[in-house]
Amino acid sequence: MREAHVSAEQPEAQEASRLPSPHAYPGRSGGAQVPTPARPHAPLGLIRRVRDRATFAALGRAHRHVRGAISVRFVGGEAAEPAQLAYAVSGAPSAVVRNRVRRRLRAAVARAEPSVGGAYLVSARPEAMTMPFGELVDTLSDLFAAAGERA
Repeated sequence: MREAHVSAEQPEAQEASRLPSPHAYPGRSGGAQVPTPARPHAPLGLIRRVRDRATFAALGRAHRHVRGAISVRFVGGEAAEPAQLAYAVSGAPSAVVRNRVRRRLRAAVARAEPSVGGAYLVSARPEAMTMPFGELVDTLSDLFAAAGERA
């Protein structure tokens, strides 16, 4: 095997490459770094998900209370247990719209808080996305009360 000839000479100094100057101050970010604020209220565990098939089947047979684009079905349970909720959004043109409506419903339900323990199925059409939030909370409160009275 032969060794390759490697020159020990250093290359001549070359002119530094020209880089454009940055448009912003390169030191640090513009805003003050502060920790993220705490949530306005921590979850208390007052609402749980509906998980078992028997509850879903009972909700499917339950009486439906409708007001506008929102409907609620209720199956009674023990008053000491937290309310269980399931959500259904029908007629949404895409998954993005369906998920936005579902998140909006969750926020409104957290404000309306069903007073009677049991399982609730909250259904909505995409028109619920354009309802004013206060009206959505009031509608859900009325529907929860109506469903609780019927039980």
